Amino acid sequence: MDPSTPRVLVVDDDEAVRTLASWQLESDGFTVAQAGDGDEALAAIGTEPPDLVVLDLSMPGLGGLDVLRRVRGAPVTEALPVIVLSGRSGETDRIVGLDLGADDYLVKPFSPGELAARVRSVLRRARPTTAAGPPVVCGRLALDAAAREITVDGAPVELTAREFDLLAFLVAHPRQVFSRAQLLGQVWCSEGWQGEATVTEHVHRLRAKLGLDPAARPRIRTMRGVGYQLDP
Repeated sequence: MDPSTPRVLVVDDDEAVRTLASWQLESDGFTVAQAGDGDEALAAIGTEPPDLVVLDLSMPGLGGLDVLRRVRGAPVTEALPVIVLSGRSGETDRIVGLDLGADDYLVKPFSPGELAARVRSVLRRARPTTAAGPPVVCGRLALDAAAREITVDGAPVELTAREFDLLAFLVAHPRQVFSRAQLLGQVWCSEGWQGEATVTEHVHRLRAKLGLDPAARPRIRTMRGVGYQLDP
Protein backbone atom coordinates (compact mmCIF):
# COMPACT_ATOMS: atom_id res chain seq x y z
CA MET A 1 0.00 0.00 0.00
CA ASP A 2 1.35 3.42 -1.00
CA PRO A 3 1.57 5.49 2.22
CA SER A 4 0.99 8.66 0.19
CA THR A 5 -2.42 7.42 -1.00
CA PRO A 6 -5.24 8.98 1.06
CA ARG A 7 -7.07 6.40 3.16
CA VAL A 8 -10.85 6.76 3.48
CA LEU A 9 -13.02 4.93 6.01
CA VAL A 10 -16.59 4.35 4.79
CA VAL A 11 -19.04 3.77 7.66
CA ASP A 12 -22.57 2.60 6.87
CA ASP A 13 -24.76 -0.25 8.07
CA ASP A 14 -26.00 -0.77 4.50
CA GLU A 15 -23.53 -3.09 2.76
CA ALA A 16 -24.73 -2.00 -0.68
CA VAL A 17 -23.95 1.65 0.12
CA ARG A 18 -20.51 0.72 1.47
CA THR A 19 -19.75 -1.36 -1.61
CA LEU A 20 -20.84 1.33 -4.07
CA ALA A 21 -18.98 4.12 -2.26
CA SER A 22 -15.84 2.00 -1.85
CA TRP A 23 -15.84 0.97 -5.51
CA GLN A 24 -16.02 4.59 -6.66
CA LEU A 25 -13.37 5.82 -4.22
CA GLU A 26 -10.99 2.99 -5.09
CA SER A 27 -11.54 3.73 -8.80
CA ASP A 28 -10.51 7.31 -8.03
CA GLY A 29 -7.26 6.16 -6.44
CA PHE A 30 -8.12 6.14 -2.73
CA THR A 31 -7.37 3.34 -0.30
CA VAL A 32 -10.68 2.36 1.33
CA ALA A 33 -11.59 0.60 4.56
CA GLN A 34 -15.14 -0.21 5.65
CA ALA A 35 -17.09 -0.34 8.91
CA GLY A 36 -20.66 -1.55 9.35
CA ASP A 37 -21.53 0.24 12.60
CA GLY A 38 -20.37 2.91 15.03
CA ASP A 39 -18.38 0.63 17.32
CA GLU A 40 -16.54 -0.91 14.39
CA ALA A 41 -15.83 2.58 13.05
CA LEU A 42 -14.29 3.81 16.31
CA ALA A 43 -12.19 0.65 16.54
CA ALA A 44 -10.92 1.17 12.99
CA ILE A 45 -10.13 4.84 13.64
CA GLY A 46 -8.24 3.92 16.80
CA THR A 47 -6.26 1.12 15.14
CA GLU A 48 -5.32 2.86 11.89
CA PRO A 49 -6.56 6.45 11.65
CA PRO A 50 -7.78 7.27 8.13
CA ASP A 51 -7.26 10.55 6.31
CA LEU A 52 -11.04 11.04 6.05
CA VAL A 53 -14.24 9.36 7.25
CA VAL A 54 -17.47 9.02 5.26
CA LEU A 55 -20.03 8.56 8.04
CA ASP A 56 -23.68 7.52 7.87
CA LEU A 57 -25.83 9.18 10.53
CA SER A 58 -28.63 6.62 10.81
CA MET A 59 -27.16 3.37 12.12
CA PRO A 60 -28.50 1.00 14.77
CA GLY A 61 -26.67 0.97 18.09
CA LEU A 62 -23.98 3.63 18.20
CA GLY A 63 -25.20 6.14 15.64
CA GLY A 64 -23.27 8.47 13.39
CA LEU A 65 -23.82 11.55 15.55
CA ASP A 66 -22.39 9.70 18.57
CA VAL A 67 -19.37 8.64 16.53
CA LEU A 68 -18.88 12.23 15.36
CA ARG A 69 -19.09 13.53 18.94
CA ARG A 70 -16.42 11.09 20.08
CA VAL A 71 -14.16 11.84 17.13
CA ARG A 72 -14.38 15.59 17.75
CA GLY A 73 -13.99 15.11 21.51
CA ALA A 74 -10.66 13.27 21.32
CA PRO A 75 -7.51 15.40 20.81
CA VAL A 76 -5.92 12.84 18.49
CA THR A 77 -8.91 12.83 16.09
CA GLU A 78 -10.59 16.22 16.61
CA ALA A 79 -9.28 17.53 13.28
CA LEU A 80 -10.07 14.33 11.31
CA PRO A 81 -12.12 15.30 8.22
CA VAL A 82 -15.63 13.81 8.23
CA ILE A 83 -18.24 13.78 5.48
CA VAL A 84 -21.68 12.92 6.82
CA LEU A 85 -24.19 10.82 4.88
CA SER A 86 -27.88 11.04 5.72
CA GLY A 87 -31.19 9.96 4.28
CA ARG A 88 -32.72 13.07 5.82
CA SER A 89 -32.51 16.28 3.79
CA GLY A 90 -34.07 18.65 6.34
CA GLU A 91 -32.16 21.79 7.24
CA THR A 92 -32.25 20.94 10.97
CA ASP A 93 -30.47 17.62 10.46
CA ARG A 94 -27.86 19.28 8.27
CA ILE A 95 -27.18 21.96 10.86
CA VAL A 96 -26.91 19.40 13.68
CA GLY A 97 -24.26 17.50 11.72
CA LEU A 98 -22.34 20.66 10.89
CA ASP A 99 -22.66 21.94 14.44
CA LEU A 100 -20.98 18.76 15.69
CA GLY A 101 -18.08 19.40 13.36
CA ALA A 102 -18.82 17.61 10.08
CA ASP A 103 -16.81 19.06 7.19
CA ASP A 104 -19.44 18.25 4.58
CA TYR A 105 -22.96 16.80 4.32
CA LEU A 106 -24.30 14.57 1.56
CA VAL A 107 -27.92 13.45 1.30
CA LYS A 108 -28.87 9.92 0.21
CA PRO A 109 -29.36 8.74 -2.43
CA PHE A 110 -26.12 10.28 -3.67
CA SER A 111 -24.03 10.11 -6.80
CA PRO A 112 -20.83 8.07 -6.21
CA GLY A 113 -18.98 10.51 -8.44
CA GLU A 114 -20.16 13.45 -6.33
CA LEU A 115 -19.03 11.66 -3.16
CA ALA A 116 -15.55 11.18 -4.63
CA ALA A 117 -15.45 14.85 -5.63
CA ARG A 118 -16.47 15.90 -2.12
CA VAL A 119 -13.74 13.66 -0.63
CA ARG A 120 -11.10 15.25 -2.86
CA SER A 121 -12.34 18.74 -1.99
CA VAL A 122 -12.31 18.17 1.78
CA LEU A 123 -8.86 16.54 1.67
CA ARG A 124 -7.47 19.48 -0.31
CA ARG A 125 -8.71 21.87 2.34
CA ALA A 126 -7.45 19.72 5.19
CA ARG A 127 -3.92 19.30 3.86
CA PRO A 128 -1.27 22.03 4.24
CA THR A 129 -0.14 23.86 1.17
CA THR A 130 3.50 24.85 0.69
CA ALA A 131 2.47 27.78 -1.52
CA ALA A 132 0.98 29.67 1.42
CA GLY A 133 2.76 32.77 2.65
CA PRO A 134 3.87 33.69 6.17
CA PRO A 135 1.37 33.79 9.06
CA VAL A 136 -1.08 36.68 8.97
CA VAL A 137 -1.65 38.60 12.20
CA CYS A 138 -5.02 40.28 12.59
CA GLY A 139 -5.31 41.87 16.04
CA ARG A 140 -5.37 39.07 18.62
CA LEU A 141 -5.70 36.45 15.91
CA ALA A 142 -2.89 34.82 13.93
CA LEU A 143 -3.54 32.60 10.91
CA ASP A 144 -0.86 30.30 9.49
CA ALA A 145 -2.17 29.08 6.13
CA ALA A 146 0.80 26.75 5.51
CA ALA A 147 0.29 24.86 8.77
CA ARG A 148 -3.49 25.50 8.78
CA GLU A 149 -3.24 26.75 12.34
CA ILE A 150 -5.12 29.47 14.18
CA THR A 151 -4.13 31.11 17.45
CA VAL A 152 -5.89 33.73 19.55
CA ASP A 153 -3.65 35.55 22.03
CA GLY A 154 -1.07 32.83 21.31
CA ALA A 155 -3.37 29.95 22.25
CA PRO A 156 -4.20 27.42 19.49
CA VAL A 157 -7.82 27.08 18.35
CA GLU A 158 -9.03 23.86 16.73
CA LEU A 159 -11.18 24.41 13.64
CA THR A 160 -12.67 22.04 11.12
CA ALA A 161 -11.34 22.26 7.56
CA ARG A 162 -14.35 24.28 6.40
CA GLU A 163 -14.25 26.63 9.39
CA PHE A 164 -10.59 27.31 8.67
CA ASP A 165 -11.28 27.99 4.99
CA LEU A 166 -14.08 30.41 5.82
CA LEU A 167 -11.96 32.32 8.31
CA ALA A 168 -8.95 32.35 5.96
CA PHE A 169 -11.11 33.78 3.17
CA LEU A 170 -12.47 36.54 5.41
CA VAL A 171 -8.99 37.36 6.75
CA ALA A 172 -7.71 37.60 3.17
CA HIS A 173 -10.46 40.13 2.36
CA PRO A 174 -10.71 42.44 5.40
CA ARG A 175 -13.55 44.96 5.49
CA GLN A 176 -15.15 43.50 2.38
CA VAL A 177 -18.79 42.48 2.78
CA PHE A 178 -19.82 39.13 1.31
CA SER A 179 -23.31 37.75 0.97
CA ARG A 180 -24.01 34.18 2.08
CA ALA A 181 -24.38 33.16 -1.56
CA GLN A 182 -20.96 34.63 -2.37
CA LEU A 183 -19.37 32.79 0.54
CA LEU A 184 -20.98 29.54 -0.62
CA GLY A 185 -19.43 30.07 -4.03
CA GLN A 186 -15.98 31.04 -2.75
CA VAL A 187 -15.55 28.72 0.24
CA TRP A 188 -17.89 25.82 -0.53
CA CYS A 189 -17.49 26.11 -4.32
CA SER A 190 -21.27 25.91 -4.52
CA GLU A 191 -24.17 28.29 -4.84
CA GLY A 192 -27.08 26.01 -4.09
CA TRP A 193 -26.82 22.52 -2.65
CA GLN A 194 -25.55 23.54 0.79
CA GLY A 195 -28.05 26.28 1.53
CA GLU A 196 -27.25 29.68 3.01
CA ALA A 197 -28.04 28.45 6.54
CA THR A 198 -24.78 26.51 6.32
CA VAL A 199 -22.84 29.79 6.14
CA THR A 200 -24.79 31.23 9.07
CA GLU A 201 -24.05 28.16 11.19
CA HIS A 202 -20.32 28.19 10.37
CA VAL A 203 -20.03 31.88 11.26
CA HIS A 204 -21.79 31.18 14.57
CA ARG A 205 -19.36 28.35 15.33
CA LEU A 206 -16.34 30.44 14.37
CA ARG A 207 -17.38 33.22 16.73
CA ALA A 208 -17.86 30.73 19.57
CA LYS A 209 -14.56 28.93 18.99
CA LEU A 210 -12.49 32.10 18.58
CA GLY A 211 -14.00 33.57 21.74
CA LEU A 212 -13.40 37.12 20.61
CA ASP A 213 -15.13 39.97 22.43
CA PRO A 214 -17.83 41.32 20.07
CA ALA A 215 -16.66 44.83 20.85
CA ALA A 216 -12.97 44.00 20.20
CA ARG A 217 -11.05 43.47 16.99
CA PRO A 218 -10.97 41.44 14.90
CA ARG A 219 -14.59 40.44 14.72
CA ILE A 220 -16.93 38.92 12.16
CA ARG A 221 -19.69 41.46 11.73
CA THR A 222 -23.20 40.67 10.50
CA MET A 223 -24.29 43.24 7.94
CA ARG A 224 -28.05 42.89 8.16
CA GLY A 225 -29.72 42.12 4.88
CA VAL A 226 -26.34 41.76 3.15
CA GLY A 227 -23.94 39.23 4.69
CA TYR A 228 -20.72 39.20 6.70
CA GLN A 229 -17.55 41.24 7.04
CA LEU A 230 -14.29 40.73 8.90
CA ASP A 231 -13.58 43.95 10.78
CA PRO A 232 -9.83 43.90 11.57
